[in-house]
Amino acid sequence: MIVPDGSIVIAQFWVAGKPQTGGSKKAFVNKKTGRAIVTEDNKKSKPWRADVQAAAYRAVQLESLLEGPLVLKVTFYFNRPKSHYGSGKNAAVLKPSAPQYHITRPDTTKLIRPLEDALTGVLWRDDSQIVLQFAEKKFGEFPGAAVTVIRLIE
Repeated sequence: MIVPDGSIVIAQFWVAGKPQTGGSKKAFVNKKTGRAIVTEDNKKSKPWRADVQAAAYRAVQLESLLEGPLVLKVTFYFNRPKSHYGSGKNAAVLKPSAPQYHITRPDTTKLIRPLEDALTGVLWRDDSQIVLQFAEKKFGEFPGAAVTVIRLIE
């Protein structure tokens, strides 16, 4: 699809599941091999990255990795807490005061990192190619991420 400025939408896909942060990284040297080992404190990050890659592969089959400037648009969706709903016979009814946006942790920037890393080598050569990012966190019926990648025409 070509957007009004002539840029091209390369991929649009849904990643099901609770979005995960990249987590803090820890590095140490293996005394036996002398090699550096990097670990993440969020053990759910690796399966999330695998889900992102699988969704991207299902959505688009590229002959080669994308080159040039890219735009990444992501909407992360989270389950609503029970306090957003009424009680008793209104237990399935959303309260008028229930917010649209998810303004608590995790940080949006920490959610983007594992998604970008997962798509490196799948859609683009390097995540440094992303020159514009649009990311938001919302409440939704199903947890996951709606991802759009746009190639800018220079």
